[in-house]
Amino acid sequence: MVYSIMQIEELLQEGKFQHELHRLRVNLIYSAHWLNGKICDFLMPFDITQQQFNILRILRGVHPKALSTLQLRDKMIINKSDTSRLVERLQSKNLVKKKPCKKDKRLVDVSITRSGLELLDQIDEDIFKLDHILNIDERQARSMNRLLNKMRKEEKRKNEYRNENDSFRPAGRI
Repeated sequence: MVYSIMQIEELLQEGKFQHELHRLRVNLIYSAHWLNGKICDFLMPFDITQQQFNILRILRGVHPKALSTLQLRDKMIINKSDTSRLVERLQSKNLVKKKPCKKDKRLVDVSITRSGLELLDQIDEDIFKLDHILNIDERQARSMNRLLNKMRKEEKRKNEYRNENDSFRPAGRI
């Protein structure tokens, strides 16, 4: 069976993009949302969200140690999430436990439970299914990772430059 690869123009029924960078920008946004949906579908049978999965993976990485909610927020892929609420939901499922942070009473320390580790083990058995939907090989994945890292690195460098130069602007006027 031959599958045709749908171009972004066909998917969006968009006739023409202004230039290749415009096409890339739209394609990245579309693809990110597409992949997001696939990950949500994959995690649904395990009754956790992507953000909860992210927290569990972070906690497994430091197990048996705990992390504060602030440290979790800093390490999350989507770190704008309400970490406290996510931790509460994971605790209600007995996937994490929390205790008051000794260094800062405003925070709580969070660690993964045996049930949380077991759930991740179950997910790990099927995680390859997510890799297969990408439909690219290792060489292509390395190339895409290199380009995506380059894109973010350049933006970070530009932001650092802007921040350094902003400190020299006179107050009150921009």
